[in-house]
Amino acid sequence: MPIRVQNDLPVKEILERENIFVMDEYRAAHQDIRPISIGLLNLMPLKEDTELQILRSLSNTPLQVDVTFVRMTSHVSKNTSTSHIYKFYEAFEDIRHQKFDGFIITGAPVEQMKFEEVDYWQELAEIMEWTKTNVTSTLHLCWGAQAGIYYHYGINKEMLPKKLSGVYRHRVRNRKIPLVRGFDDVFMAPHSRHTEVPQNLLEADERITILADSLQAGVFMCMAQEGRQIFVMGHPEYDRMTLDSEYKRDMGRGLNPQIPENYYPDDDPDNKPVLTWRSHANNLYTNWLNYYVYQVTPYDLYGTPF
Repeated sequence: MPIRVQNDLPVKEILERENIFVMDEYRAAHQDIRPISIGLLNLMPLKEDTELQILRSLSNTPLQVDVTFVRMTSHVSKNTSTSHIYKFYEAFEDIRHQKFDGFIITGAPVEQMKFEEVDYWQELAEIMEWTKTNVTSTLHLCWGAQAGIYYHYGINKEMLPKKLSGVYRHRVRNRKIPLVRGFDDVFMAPHSRHTEVPQNLLEADERITILADSLQAGVFMCMAQEGRQIFVMGHPEYDRMTLDSEYKRDMGRGLNPQIPENYYPDDDPDNKPVLTWRSHANNLYTNWLNYYVYQVTPYDLYGTPF
């Protein structure tokens, strides 16, 4: 079933070329069905790249998904045109009265700063508090996961000795949890970060259930409140070339980055990366939409309290 987006969203054409069913507003209005309402707080600098990655990830489900892009009002994006943001994104103030079946908070390139030093932290904290009453299940990604764990459970992130960049081997810890249903015992997933939430602190907190981890990359996925809050430390939505773009960007800035691990064949950046994580990434998003959004949310979002 389709992803429902605005008629002239630029990434719509790319999704259609990939044979992903994208429905515009006109056609959706003529279907007698309540779509699953998903809010996306996109904190990544390259908004359109993230839009494409997330919409692609949400497309592998029989549900009709209506996505609302949400922007911060306390921060001005420097890497995406103002016209694009104001045309396709809603300010939080304008949607705070709404209820959503699901909500996604992305990562952001601010992880080396203390949370309170981020210029939009107060607004983000307000949004995370709002999700407790207005969202059925919230999915936090990478820095968004670290921020969510810090805000909701008081566990702070720590700096890593060096940037964690690459595609890492993970193991499933709690196979009975529906979020990892269909996962293999071992699966691959990308990470790109300078910080981590210490695994021993997550293990010690009885409110949090760890679902998958890695000897090299630590905790990959955990949840709380029976799936009302889900935290994914990596970037399952990344496409084949995202880590390549980040690596070559940092090379161009003279940062002398390490080659992403387990990514380029023979560790040669001239070789095309092998895509080894897409099937499990699709499974993750499909399970989230099915088991933690669709099967939990009321038909009447406004008539039933959370």
